[in-house]
Amino acid sequence: MQGNLPPEAQEKLEELQDLQETAQQVAAQKQQAETQLSESETALDELENVDEDTTMYREVGELLVKTNYDDAEADLEEKVDSLEVRVDTLQKQEERVQEQFEELQEELQQMLGGAGGAMGGPGAGGA
Repeated sequence: MQGNLPPEAQEKLEELQDLQETAQQVAAQKQQAETQLSESETALDELENVDEDTTMYREVGELLVKTNYDDAEADLEEKVDSLEVRVDTLQKQEERVQEQFEELQEELQQMLGGAGGAMGGPGAGGA
């Protein structure tokens, strides 16, 4: 069917496909950031149950380096804050991509005279 589309419609369809790929990438990045955030929040919560005199280590690349309670707590709090901002940014980016997708989908449907039905956006499938 794509071969029978007018050039403008073909271009819109390609843009839709590109946006769908972008949406999938953003969703994957957001999911990864949410996982890291959850793990960091859990670690910060667990740190409250640790005696401040306990010997602790943090991961630096392939090494474990001795650290103290205050540094461990500050590092985790900073990581949580940073990840919260990242998740929020990715959420907004995901919403913008979804809006762009819906606008392009509408334009394409208008070009094709309202035919085509629901094409399923980047959020389709319960992601």
